[in-house]
Amino acid sequence: MEYTATAKYIRTSPRKVRLVARAISGKKVGVALSALGSIPKHAAEPLKKLIDSAVANAVQKKATADTLIVAAIDVMGGPVLKRWHAASRGMAHSYKKRMTHVKVILKDEEKGSK
Repeated sequence: MEYTATAKYIRTSPRKVRLVARAISGKKVGVALSALGSIPKHAAEPLKKLIDSAVANAVQKKATADTLIVAAIDVMGGPVLKRWHAASRGMAHSYKKRMTHVKVILKDEEKGSK
């Protein structure tokens, strides 16, 4: 069975979150959480909270946390805040503050391997 959790409006760019998501995709939940604890990236903390939430959803539906694997992590772009920075000669340079939506799908190990 699949168990999901979604986090929206994470204030980190999708490219930076995908780097961390690829490192933990396909691993057991315990291994993924311990790996996220040691990855020195800003995106590791929201992903760790999201996997904890997905595990809580699975446990609420009578699944055991020991048999879960991270089946997929979908990292999607969210809204973009467009900002301006004052430059010389009265000009302005634009930059974008990107946000990310992330969806985690956990599966039971027995059913995921069949």
